[in-house]
Amino acid sequence: MWATTLSVGGFLVYVLLSSFVPGLLNERLIGHLTVGLILGLAQFAIMGVTAWLYVRHMRKNVDPVARRLRAQLEEREAEQQQRRIPAGRRFRTW
Repeated sequence: MWATTLSVGGFLVYVLLSSFVPGLLNERLIGHLTVGLILGLAQFAIMGVTAWLYVRHMRKNVDPVARRLRAQLEEREAEQQQRRIPAGRRFRTW
């Protein structure tokens, strides 16, 4: 949750700064590098960190549960396959 907030918040701050304080974003830092360019490039880093946190969370918390559920489902399906009555011995309804 906080990773999403960081990601969306960072982008929102960048957009708001570019809309309401363009002079700040045009400030030169080193050579042709401006505050706006650095903040724009930082968006890629923020998205990368957000994606990494998402993948880490899914592998740690969601994937084990999904694997456990899949194993249980496959086990039940195998049991049902073993319990099935052969086709020639089924009782038909009226």
